Amino acid sequence: MSTLSTPGRGVLDQIALLPRSPRPLIICDVDEVVLHMILHLEEFLAAHGLVFLAYSYRLTGNIAEEASGRVLAADEVHRLVQAFFEDIADRQTIVDGAAPALTRLSEAFEIVFLTNLPGVANKPLREKLLAAHGLTFPVVTNSGPKGAAVAALSAGRGQPVVFIDDSPQNLQSVAQALPSARLIQFVADARFRQALDPLPGLDLVSGDWLETEAHIRTMIVPG
Repeated sequence: MSTLSTPGRGVLDQIALLPRSPRPLIICDVDEVVLHMILHLEEFLAAHGLVFLAYSYRLTGNIAEEASGRVLAADEVHRLVQAFFEDIADRQTIVDGAAPALTRLSEAFEIVFLTNLPGVANKPLREKLLAAHGLTFPVVTNSGPKGAAVAALSAGRGQPVVFIDDSPQNLQSVAQALPSARLIQFVADARFRQALDPLPGLDLVSGDWLETEAHIRTMIVPG
């Protein structure tokens, strides 16, 4: 799968509606960065008699029936994730410090949420939930690796472009599609963060919004 392909028409249509600004840009993921996901997914799995096999950044091959040990097939995992988001999209809890940190950063940066959220109908639920925490920044829904979408979002905008995501795949995709992007891997769940394999080219790996905010502020060029 090419990370340098053109984004889908649906993504481009969403981006076209956003105002352009010369200010620097933060493109921020939502799940496990601003809203908890792993915490809720673990609860969802337990309610269905399922468990993670390891604190590994993959779902296929990593979810099993607790009683029998049978590992779920890829199509079962896909259906499970769809059902999870349909269940949780309107009530995910916010990561500590995310809302005040992003609000303060918005004084100097444009902020756009870029999220791979299953289910088109869930976008309004996500926007409503984020707005309830004071986060009214634009939400763009994507599918697959985010590199092409980030490159499209950054076109005609100021520098630096900061990309924040938990997924190694998305971070690598953006590194290829927009080499100038400043990359931050943020994983709220400490167990999964500590199990990450190091990625080249990252500016920061964190699960703390105060640390992340302070680091992003160092990227602002005076003048």
